[in-house]
Amino acid sequence: MIFLSQLLGAPVEDLQGARVAKIVDVTVELAQVSQPGPIFPRALIVEGQADQRWEIPTDAVEWRDSILRLRLPIEQFPLSPTEKSPQEVSLAEDVLDKQVIDIARKKAVRVNDVCLGDNWQLLGIDNSTLGLVRRLAPNWLLGTKNRPTSTNLIPWEQIELIGLQRQTEVEAPIMRPASSQPQSGHLAEMHPADIAEIVHQLTPGQGARLIERLDDETAADAMEEIDTERQRQILENIQADRAADILEAMGPDEAADLLSQLPEERAQELLGLMKREESEDVQELLEYEADTAGGLMTTDYVALNQASNVAQALESIRTNIQEHDIRVTYVYSLAEETPDECSLLGLVSLWDLLVAPPTQSLQELMEIDLVTVQPATDARTVAQIMAKYNLLAVPVVSQDNNILEGVVTVDDALDVLLPADKRRKPTRMY
Repeated sequence: MIFLSQLLGAPVEDLQGARVAKIVDVTVELAQVSQPGPIFPRALIVEGQADQRWEIPTDAVEWRDSILRLRLPIEQFPLSPTEKSPQEVSLAEDVLDKQVIDIARKKAVRVNDVCLGDNWQLLGIDNSTLGLVRRLAPNWLLGTKNRPTSTNLIPWEQIELIGLQRQTEVEAPIMRPASSQPQSGHLAEMHPADIAEIVHQLTPGQGARLIERLDDETAADAMEEIDTERQRQILENIQADRAADILEAMGPDEAADLLSQLPEERAQELLGLMKREESEDVQELLEYEADTAGGLMTTDYVALNQASNVAQALESIRTNIQEHDIRVTYVYSLAEETPDECSLLGLVSLWDLLVAPPTQSLQELMEIDLVTVQPATDARTVAQIMAKYNLLAVPVVSQDNNILEGVVTVDDALDVLLPADKRRKPTRMY
């Protein structure tokens, strides 16, 4: 094994054994990092006494006894550009001492060292204390042949590089290392709660880049698991059009809660970039006070005319899952009125639908002794009602004419019962 800590600062000798430079960096092509298969350095960067830098390919050197020996005169190698190309990754600047995502352990870890094989293949990163000691202690103290156990290493194909972090807090996109089995370590295949936990371990800018690179649905699911303050920071750190796409993929109640954290100008900008239907649903929810049933409710539910049958109800549930990712436990039965003014008559649970004859109507099957709340009902009262009657969701209806306005789901109700410092839902700014 060859460690980056051993390479950096190591002397470079010419064919006659005279010291002509020292190693200052190892670079890897960004395109190679993004593709499956073994990864090898693009070049070793060495620096001479006059601060001149050369790019040395690994097949033109020999590494022995902590010294790099050139096989050709140093003048025959190309000079290194003064500025790093955006198409390359610097192991010294972009990886060492930075945080990366350990896919297997589902956490962010700090890179204390980088390990390469004897053939210069990039093997993995070391985040152990030994990796840190190796960098701080001189080689004569550790011995020139360090042989740390493989358990100290996180394989390169098991990590994801987080965006480049500068003092200006400007960060480049996350870069994906190659993997022979990319599906097994894909960040987007993690549970949203695991992604959210990783986001909380990163800086706001890094977390924003991580969320931004996910597909809309995965990003939306992860955002719903992130705490209130970090949600706001992420939304402020990504492009407005990308933020709007993620908001569209979120449940309207979650999107409304998130937008309520932002200054009104920014919230209105994002609402204007969302599709009209989704934007209107969110704007309606923003009109309610946060600590009320109206502030908790979502407009993602399935409601059908009472004359619809079981087969139609199940097909509607399938369509809502496939096209809108709306997953429900109840189907609400409405009177024969206009779609925007439908009185709630009853509900049918998903379990009853699964065992009922396909041709049976909702009117015959529905429960009519309903527990409901009104938009102005206090949020804690809503939670207590749901707990009392063991409800997975409670319909929110208008006071005067029993019009179905939305539903409060059990996860949002439970959030109300958490201590104030543990809630994800904020006090709205307007």
